[in-house]
Parts: sequence; structure tokens; C-alpha cells
Amino acid sequence: MNGMIRAALACLFTGILVTACGGDGGAPAPIVTPPAPQISTDASLAELDASAISLDQVFQGSVYDYSGTAPYLGRMTTVTATVNDPNASLQINGATGVSGEPSEPIELDFGSNLITVTVTAEDTVTSETYSIDVDRLAANALAHQAYIKAPNTGAGDRFGDAVALSGDLLAVAATEEDSTASGINGDWSDDSAANTGAVYILNRDETNTWVQESNLKASNADIFDEFGVSVALSGNTLAVGAFREDSATTGINGDQTDNSAIDAGAVYIFTRDATGLWSQQAFIKASNTDATDEFGVSVALSGDTLAVAAHMEDGSATGINGDETNNGSPNSGAVYVFTRDEAGSWSQQAYLKASNTGAGDQFGTSIALSGNSLAVGAAKESSKSTGIDGNQTNNSWSAAGAVYMFTRDDLGVWSQQAYLKASNTNSGDEFGAAVALSANTLVVGAPREDSAARGVDGFEADNKALNAGSAYVFVRDPAGAWSQQSYIKASNTDSQDQFGHSMTLDGNFLAISAYDDSSGTGTDGNDANNSAQSAGAVYLYERDGIGNWIQRAYLKASNTEPGDSFGGSVGLDGYSLVVGAQLEDSSATGVAGDATSNDAVDSGAVYIIH
Repeated sequence: MNGMIRAALACLFTGILVTACGGDGGAPAPIVTPPAPQISTDASLAELDASAISLDQVFQGSVYDYSGTAPYLGRMTTVTATVNDPNASLQINGATGVSGEPSEPIELDFGSNLITVTVTAEDTVTSETYSIDVDRLAANALAHQAYIKAPNTGAGDRFGDAVALSGDLLAVAATEEDSTASGINGDWSDDSAANTGAVYILNRDETNTWVQESNLKASNADIFDEFGVSVALSGNTLAVGAFREDSATTGINGDQTDNSAIDAGAVYIFTRDATGLWSQQAFIKASNTDATDEFGVSVALSGDTLAVAAHMEDGSATGINGDETNNGSPNSGAVYVFTRDEAGSWSQQAYLKASNTGAGDQFGTSIALSGNSLAVGAAKESSKSTGIDGNQTNNSWSAAGAVYMFTRDDLGVWSQQAYLKASNTNSGDEFGAAVALSANTLVVGAPREDSAARGVDGFEADNKALNAGSAYVFVRDPAGAWSQQSYIKASNTDSQDQFGHSMTLDGNFLAISAYDDSSGTGTDGNDANNSAQSAGAVYLYERDGIGNWIQRAYLKASNTEPGDSFGGSVGLDGYSLVVGAQLEDSSATGVAGDATSNDAVDSGAVYIIH
């Protein structure tokens, strides 16, 4: 075998790819070994952000120390850190983090809070630590962040009649808006359709500015329907009640054109896609639609579950899924529960009545939904009992009011868990006129309660302040038993203020409204000068670690005026409080307009506070 052939065979049997084989005398070329892969020592971040916190400077990967402020309501924050090298690892406050994804919630105390983000390079040796020193502000730093009017402000429109806040999305209803438009973003120039109602969607951008996103009307908008009497927002789903809608159809997506059932009521479901576009998903009616039932007077939404109240429904059934057709108890009231499947289709899951159904009780005056728990207020219920699960049959105290707690099991079956009354039940108090529910905490408003007590857990029996109003906090233990935790009055209790007519609850924060008469403005102003009748106020409370509720702030409009009803509606989510004043009078339009021009009587306004 000649030398050239032997060299070629040698190259073949080595099984190694080389750039050349051969050389002087036919000897194999030297084997080239590729260099070992380099292990990264990059322990830097590409991005760093903390929710609800304003950093003192623009983030740079080469700068390691930052400071920032969190609003008082920003009790929690999440940190999102993105590494430069995908092979680097993260720890956020000592817990393992995922690059580009928010951390678990981090609780913030008042004052200084140090948050650390440690990046460890691929070599497992090199590391860098970034820090954010967060100053959580006290309640007295609460301030008006935005003053919002409708884009088509009109006298009598009542913008702010109902509000719903979910993260950076805000829905505001104007129940007596008059345009002839229907559907999404229609022509609002013709105001010849009295009190059809409208809902406005605003979105908060990255600069913390509220921007008008969409205007919504009913698909069958008609005069006096009052679309927007109730709104509920959960993620990108919005439910809107129109309690004076007149169609006679039943169930889901029926005929909207037969207006032979006056004030039967309807609910409209809208959804928002990834680009921010809204569309109507469903038109919902009761399974037993009837004239004057006012289905949709209140709505509650939690994920794929919707609860709708019809407080003037006439059924005489009691409990769950009874006979819907026997209208033997006029205005006893009912609540309907609907669920949405994965395809986006809605269906009715339950028909709920009180365990002691009575004519005129108005079961469904208010409702609140949290996961698998539903609270239903019946402000006109008349039993004389007090506390939890008392005697329901002694109906001698007219309009004392009651609240019914329902729970749903894993099979989707609802049952009544508790029957709640005030600890100081009295005729005419209307306990249950408003309810708010968050996990295992329930707050109930009794706006016509009469005690002259002030603050938290005062003397309940001194009924010298007619219709001053109060609120009651109940908590549920792990066994499902409810107990009253607190009895709350305004810090400036006064007759006719109706403290507790509207409320909102988010974890350990609670906001309660009153038709307060003081002329103060902003945060913690003078609450004793009653020269602005029914101007309105909101009282903000926080629960401490041992269950005590503490009033943190007394909030007024930035442009307080008599009769504005600041606090007519309230919403609380994350680090912002939204307050509606449906009878505010300025003629401004949009965001941050002139609040001093009172040329559009009862046009309404909304205030964002944080």
C-alpha cells in the first residue's frame, strides 16, 4: 500500500474531523481541540422595577443603590428583575426569583423598607446586590392624584353613580347619560335618549396618568334603562347592570327587542382583549324575568362567577333553587348566580332566596362576592333578632335589615352558611343596605342606624343621632363560623349623615362613605364645620395585626361643595382609592379639568386618591 493511501486510511480511522490530512511524507496533520466554553461572570441586571414604587432615578445596570416612595395604600409591592445573562440566578429578599417575572408580594411597613436583589453569575461565584430603600408614606400623605370627568360631560348625567377599579382599569357609570349611541364607542353627540346610561373605561398608563380608553353603551340602549346602575370589574371582564331595562326575554343572549316587561332589568358582560379593545360578550336576563323585578340593581363579579340581584323580585320560595314561578311574596327579592365556561359562554348556576323570605324584604339590596362566598343584604328585612343565626320569625322591627352568607362547594352547589344581624338591631336601621366582602372579612353598612357613638366600638345604645349610620365588621374562622369583630362609627357622627351607605374593602383596608356636611377639603381637614350640606366624605380604616380597626384618614373632595355626594360610590384596589361624586357640578371634561366651574349641575365627577 503506497504512502498516500495509508495516510488517507489513518485519517479515516481516527474519526476526527480535521482541516487537513497529510503533510510531509504523508504523515497525519495534528488534531485541533476546540477551546473550552467560557463560563459567564455577568451578575448584572438589565431591568429592575417595583410595583407602585417611584424610584429616585432611572435604572442602570451599573448602579446598585436606589430609593423610592410607596403610597400609604401600597402595603404590598412586587419586584420584577431581569438579568442580563439568562444563565444567572436571582434572589429577591432572600427568596428565589424568576428573571422578568414579578416576585411574591413583599409587605411594606410604614417608613423605611430595604428590598435586596442579588444576582449570581453562571460561575456561581460572582455576584452583585441591588437594593431599593422604600419609604412607605403615612396616611396623612394621601392626596388627590386625579380628578376625572366624562368626555361628554352633561348636566344631570350623574357620572360616578357607580365605580369599579381593578388594577389599572377603572369603570365609571353615568346612569342618566342621554346619548342615543349603542355599543362600543358610538356617536355621543345626540342627547335625545333620556337616562339611557353609559359606562366609561379609563386606563392608567406607565406615567401614572389616567387615559380615556372606551365608552360603553347597552347593545339595546333605550330611554330610562339606567345602564350602569351597578358595575363590577374583574381583570378584563366588566359586568354592567341596567335595572330599568324592559325586555321580556329570559336567560342568556335572548331577544332584546320585546320591551313588554317594564323595569325587568338586564346585565351586560363586556370583555377586553390584549390590545385594549372592548366587546360585548353576553346579554343576561333572569330565568324568571318579570316586570319591575329590577334585575341588575346590584352586580358582583369574581373571576368567572357573576352574581346579580333583583331586589324587587316576587318569588315566595326560600333557600336554593326553589320554585321561581310563584310570585306570592311581592318585593321579597332574589339573587341569581351565573358562571362562564372556557369557551366564554355564560349559564345560570343558582337561584337564591332568603331562608326566611318575606314580602318587601328586598333580599339583594346589596351583594358582594369573593371567591366561593357571597354576601346578600336585605335592608328591609324585619326580624328582631341580633347577632349570628338568631330567630328569623319575629318580624316586628320593620326595615331592621339582615345579611345572608352563602358558600359554594367544589361541586358548584350553593348553601346558606349564616344569617347575620346587627349587634344592636333596631327598626329602620337598614342593616345590609351596603356590603363589602374580602376573603374571610365582611363589612355591613346600616346607614339609618341612630347611635351617637363616635369611632370604633363605641356605645351602641345611645340613639340620639337619627340616621347617623354605622358599619359592622364580621370575620369567619377556619371552621366557617362568623362573629362580629367591630362596630364602626364616623369620627364626627352626626344626624342624617348616613355613614355606611357605600363602602369598599381590600384586605385590611376599608373605606366607608357618609353624606357628611363639613366644608373641609383634601385629607384630614376640618370635620366640624357643617356648612356644606351633603358634600360627602370618606373615612379610611386599617386593621392592625391583632384585629383592631383604626381610622387613618378623613377624606374630602379637592373642590368640596354642598350637595356633591362625594363618596356616593367607592372602590379600592391595590394602592388607589376611587371616589365617585355623582352630583358634582363642574362643566369640565376628561382628566384634570377645571373643577371650579359649576355650570353643569349634577354632571358628576370621580376622584383618585393615593
